Amino acid sequence: MTEQNVIQVRDITNRFGDFVVHEDLDIDLRKGEILGVVGASGTGKSVLLRTIVGLNKPRTGSINVLGYDVAEMTISEFRQLERRWGVLFQQGALFSSLSVSENIQVPLREHLKLESPLIQNLAQMKLELVGLAASAADKLPSEISGGMRKRAGLARALALDPEILFLDEPTAGLDPIGAADFDQLILELKNSLGLSVFMVTHDLDSLSTVCDRIAVLADRKVLTVGTMEELMNYDHPWVQDYFHGPRGRSSRA
Repeated sequence: MTEQNVIQVRDITNRFGDFVVHEDLDIDLRKGEILGVVGASGTGKSVLLRTIVGLNKPRTGSINVLGYDVAEMTISEFRQLERRWGVLFQQGALFSSLSVSENIQVPLREHLKLESPLIQNLAQMKLELVGLAASAADKLPSEISGGMRKRAGLARALALDPEILFLDEPTAGLDPIGAADFDQLILELKNSLGLSVFMVTHDLDSLSTVCDRIAVLADRKVLTVGTMEELMNYDHPWVQDYFHGPRGRSSRA
């Protein structure tokens, strides 16, 4: 693994029964970049994310994160490594019975031995970091908007000051203004915190606005990786349809 890469995936195969999702898949996330991951429905974008963070065990292949071979780690060692990344799942994936502040406190209480007032203060700082008002802290997820839930989920993902941020369809369900604001927030956080970001998305505006490179999943592997401009000229039917279709033209208007 090179120093340039914070994630290096090699020859990964994911199979569920007889259905092969990925076969001999390779992908890298470079330090300090935002990598967008796109592909048609069923190509396993979220499966790939879940595999890298340890929620799905691949049939074959290797995953190296921040210089560590995940397969060679003990459970205790993996738990320590896990603190160095944060994950924003689709729809925020907040605990419905906990307040927004309590949701953000979950990883802090799980991994840090701190007094409760300090944990509460840290949670409030993370809320402010993602642009949520203090008044949101005591509300339940059902009492706030979808956009606010996304930001609360992002605050929880950032609770332990991670080096890597995983985003699974972060702008899905947001209106165009809310999505653009969220994109800008990701860019600001990446620059101010020095994050490396692995972002699964179908949002062409996000790809165009925030991503340094884009990886295309097709034919059970990463078909190609490049900038938006490079992919616009890539000769593959799905890639051409995706980047040159009506939505692609709209995102470039």
